[in-house]
Amino acid sequence: MIEQGTLHKVVVVGGGYAGTLAANHLRLRADVDITLVNPRPRFVDRVRLHQFVAGTGDATIDYGTLLGAGIRLVVDSATRIDTAARAVRLASGRALDYDHVVYAVGSTAAMPAVSGAAEFAYPIAEFESAQRLRARLDELPLDARVTVVGGGPTGIETAAELAEQGRTVTLVCGGTLMPSLSAPGRRYVAKWLSRHGVTVLEGNAVTEVRPDAVVFADGAARPSALTIWTTGFGVPRLAAESGLRTDALGRLLTDETLTSIDDDRIVATGDAAAPSGRPLRMSGQAAGPLGAQAADTVLSHIAGTEPAVIDLALTGTCVSLGRRVGIRQLARGDDTAVNLYIGGRMGARIKEMTCKIGVGKIRREARKPGSLIWPKGGPRPERPDSAAPVVTSA
Repeated sequence: MIEQGTLHKVVVVGGGYAGTLAANHLRLRADVDITLVNPRPRFVDRVRLHQFVAGTGDATIDYGTLLGAGIRLVVDSATRIDTAARAVRLASGRALDYDHVVYAVGSTAAMPAVSGAAEFAYPIAEFESAQRLRARLDELPLDARVTVVGGGPTGIETAAELAEQGRTVTLVCGGTLMPSLSAPGRRYVAKWLSRHGVTVLEGNAVTEVRPDAVVFADGAARPSALTIWTTGFGVPRLAAESGLRTDALGRLLTDETLTSIDDDRIVATGDAAAPSGRPLRMSGQAAGPLGAQAADTVLSHIAGTEPAVIDLALTGTCVSLGRRVGIRQLARGDDTAVNLYIGGRMGARIKEMTCKIGVGKIRREARKPGSLIWPKGGPRPERPDSAAPVVTSA
C-alpha cells in the first residue's frame, strides 16, 4: 500500500495511440508520476504509413506536441517487466520502478512461414520497415511490377496509393477482398482498383517469395520486382517474456477492466490487450478509448474503487483509395458491416478527418485530461467453453 501523500509511479510501456492517450489521461490525478517508455523519439502515426511509403504524406509527430505537462518520455525499449521488484527493465540497462504499469506495446508485422517472405518481402506495419520500403520504391522504375500481398485495409490502401502514381500493381488476397466490408462496399473498392489498373487476385495463396517473383500454391509464378507483405499482425513478446500469461498471439490476458489476470498492478491496452481472451479488433478506432479505459482502471486501483468494464462500440471502418477517394463503411455497434457506405470524395474527407481525429484526441487529452468520449454499448459476446483462449507464458 502506498503511503498517503506520496506520488504514485505509473510507467506506460509504449507510445502509440493507446499508450500516449493513456499517459495524458492519467493526469486527472495530480499525485501520479507518469513515465512513457517508447523505442522511438517521435510518435508514429501508423494510419499514414502507406502515405509515407508512397511519398504523399509524413507519418511521424514530435511528442512535444502530444504529451501533457509533467510526463517524462524515456526513449528506450522495455525488455522485461520485473513484477517481483516492481521495475521495468530497459535495453539500456536502466530500470524504472513502478507502482502500476500500463502495457501498451501495440502490434507489429507478422511475417508468415512462407518461403522467402522474410528475406525478400517488405512489411509496412512499422516505421523502420516503411522506411526500407520507401527507399526500395525510390530505386525502382515506374513500370516495375509491384505485388502487394494482403487484401485488408493496409494492402488496399498501399496498392491504391501506388496505382494512383502510375505503378503496375497486383493485389493478392488469400481469400476475399477485405471481407469486413459489406458486399456493396467490396464491389465499390474492387471497381476503383480495376479502374486504376490494379490486378486483384482473390483466393490465391502465395507459397514462395523470390527476389523477382511470387509463387502460388498451384505452382504459377508472377514477376514481381517488389513484394509488399501486409497480411496479419503480431505483438511484441514482452508480456510472455515477463512471465505473464498471454493468448496465442502474445496479447496480455486481462479481465474486462483490462487488468492483468496475473498481476493487478499491470493494466493492458490497445492492440496488445486480450480482455477475457476476446480482444477487440486491432485499430486506431479502438486504441483511444482503450487507452482512456486503461488509465481509468489504474486510477481506480489507486483510489481503491472498482474499475469499470469495457464499454466500446466499433461502428465501421474507413479506407482511403489514393488521395482523392475513400470509403466509409458503416457498421453496427458489434463491428458487423451493414449494406451502407459512403464513397467518393466524401469518403476520402471522412477518412482524412478520422486520421486527424486520432491524433487530435491525444492532443485534446493533453490539454484537458478526461475529455475523450466514444461510442458505447458495443456487445461483448460470451465465448463458448469450447473456444477458450490458448494461454502461454514465458
